[in-house]
Amino acid sequence: MFDLGWTELLVIGVVALIVVGPKDLPVLFRNVGRFVGKAKGMAREFSRAMNDAADDSGMRDVAKTFKSATNPMSSAMDGVKSAAKSMTDLKIDPESETGKLSAKRAADRKKIEAASARKAAERMKRDADAALAKANELDAALTPDPNAPDGPEDKA
Repeated sequence: MFDLGWTELLVIGVVALIVVGPKDLPVLFRNVGRFVGKAKGMAREFSRAMNDAADDSGMRDVAKTFKSATNPMSSAMDGVKSAAKSMTDLKIDPESETGKLSAKRAADRKKIEAASARKAAERMKRDADAALAKANELDAALTPDPNAPDGPEDKA
């Protein structure tokens, strides 16, 4: 709609401050805000009424058909997508070679997932053990030695 940046709004605000004065400026901005709100509401209502009229007359279906007719690549891709979907919906006979291969691949996938999970758990355990060892080293370094002299009176 209107392309107003921050600098334009700042100039408008300064001019309004000079022309209207600081006393009446909040009232002016409040009234302008109400007007803009009403204008947006009317525009929204008009747009909604136009969309409802287009839905009632079936114009959206015609526009969609026209759009697909003018874009052959899109209609070709829709055909490919529907063909691929129909291929994935096919049921495979478990006794056929394809069914046996599919079952073998599913079993192999489960084995790989289990091995990956096991390796991840082992890695996490190693990391936790290393962190615990490091914490114990730091704790030992920070713990005072009971046999060490405490202060100057023990040195004498």
